[in-house]
Amino acid sequence: MRRIWLTATTASRPHRAEHIPGRVTDVTRYGVVELGGTKTLVAVGTTPDDLYDVQRFETADPDSTLGSVIDVLAAQNLSAVGVASFGPLELRRDHADFGVITNTPKPGWRGAPVWRRLVNALGVPVGIDTDVNGAARGEGQWGAAVGLTHFLYVTVGTGIGGGAVVEGETLTGLGHPEMGHLVVEQHHADPYPGRCPFHGGCLEGMASGPALEDRFGPVASWNRAEVLELAVFYLAQGLRGMVYTLAPQRIVVGGGVSKIAGFHDALRSALMVRLGDYPGLEEHMAEDFVVAPALGDHAGLAGGLVLAAQAAE
Repeated sequence: MRRIWLTATTASRPHRAEHIPGRVTDVTRYGVVELGGTKTLVAVGTTPDDLYDVQRFETADPDSTLGSVIDVLAAQNLSAVGVASFGPLELRRDHADFGVITNTPKPGWRGAPVWRRLVNALGVPVGIDTDVNGAARGEGQWGAAVGLTHFLYVTVGTGIGGGAVVEGETLTGLGHPEMGHLVVEQHHADPYPGRCPFHGGCLEGMASGPALEDRFGPVASWNRAEVLELAVFYLAQGLRGMVYTLAPQRIVVGGGVSKIAGFHDALRSALMVRLGDYPGLEEHMAEDFVVAPALGDHAGLAGGLVLAAQAAE
C-alpha cells in the first residue's frame, strides 16, 4: 500500500472550529480531510464513530479551500493528518510533484500542491491518497468490505472514480487507476456527446451526476426511473470491465447518484446482463456483490483515518 508522509514545521494559522466542551485533548487523534470536487469535509477523531468538529464547505479555489482546511486543523493537538483527495494525484514518493493535483478539469486546481501546503502549515505527518482509494480503505477497515482482500470502491457523483484493493493493498503504480474513463458503448436512444473534456463519451462523461443533469435537468426534477435506466446502462458496462480486469470479491458503489432509490439492485441486475453468464460465478449474482457503502458519506473521512494512522507510524 503506498502511503507517503513527511513533516515540516511552520507557523500555525488561527483555529475557527468550535470545540466540544469536555473533549479530552491528551490522546492520540487524527485530522482527516476529504477533498472533493464539489465539497470538502474536515474532521478530527480516531475511528469513524469518534469523528467530531466535522465541517463542510464548498471546494472553491485552492488557496481558500486549503486555507479553510488549515484553519480547522491547525490549533488541534493532532498526531497526524490523512487526506483523501480528488485527482488525478501524483503519488510517486520520489517525484518532485508528489501530492500535487495534476491534469484535473476542475478550474484552478491543476498543479495545486495539496500535500506540500498541508505539511508546511500543520507540522505533523500527512498521508495522502485519492478520494476513492481512501474510501476503499475506510470500507475495508470498518465498512462493507471488512474481511475481504480484493474489492473495489466506485463513486458516482460529480465525477466517476474507482479505488481498487488487491491482496489487501490499494492499487497504484504509474499513476493510479482511472476507472471513470473506461470506454462505454452509447445507448441507441441517447444522442448526448458526453461531458468529459478529455474523452467525451467515456463512463464519467456519460453517467456522472453533471452528465445526467445535462440530459434530465436538476436532480429535484428527475424522473427517477428514467434516469436510473440510463445510468445503469453505462455503469454496468464500466463494472463489467472492472470485474474482468480486477476480479473483485465485492464492489462498493457510493456517491450522490447511487442514492437514487433502487440504484444498487438495478445496477446489480444490469451487470448480470452485461456479464452474460461469463464466467458464471454464483458470487456475481449475490446481493452482497454490488452494495452501498456501509459508512455512507463518511467513507472518505474513514479512509483519512487509515492514512493518518499509517502516517503516524
